[in-house]
Amino acid sequence: MLKVHTLTLGAYQTNTYIVHDSAAKTCVVIDPGYEAFSILEAVHGLGLTLEAVLLTHGHFDHVGAVESLVTATGCKLWMHQADWSQFPGPATAFFYPLANCDFCEVWFCEDEEILHAGGLSFTVLSTPGHTQGSVCYRCETALFSGDTLFARSCGRTDLPGGDHRQLVDSLSRLAMLENDLTVYPGHGESTTLARERAYNPYMR
Repeated sequence: MLKVHTLTLGAYQTNTYIVHDSAAKTCVVIDPGYEAFSILEAVHGLGLTLEAVLLTHGHFDHVGAVESLVTATGCKLWMHQADWSQFPGPATAFFYPLANCDFCEVWFCEDEEILHAGGLSFTVLSTPGHTQGSVCYRCETALFSGDTLFARSCGRTDLPGGDHRQLVDSLSRLAMLENDLTVYPGHGESTTLARERAYNPYMR
């Protein structure tokens, strides 16, 4: 059975998720933006070993603890290549601090690819708009939406790599997903896909 533990960390109150199957001894961490020590303490407190980090996108407030976690545990790092290969410059280095880094081997995920970790299967959904490499991860009854979809809102598109038209298309794709899903966003409270279809003005 899917287990999701939420840590809300850092100045931007980023939601970091520890995700695993109830029978597994390993877990996945999604979007570790801050406080690597707090994340590892929570993982160890659950009696788990970190197997992989999954990133919904490459913005600084979602990746700040990545290097420390990978260095401490040797876990895999999965993300979309578009947010890894942003070429740092005056406008982008701050927003994409992992771009072209070489501290670890990165595994690039592709649309509709299925990733296996923490005793679970995660389906990658490419959802560009907030950034070019934004993805969501669907796992059983959960959708980890990063900064693509929030409760009654959506991600901004005025930062480097943002594109409003793409975001609208990505939200339309999420709206068409079958079944109701619990949505775990990058910031703010969790919601459901049914609720967002009904009340989110950006999904109508």
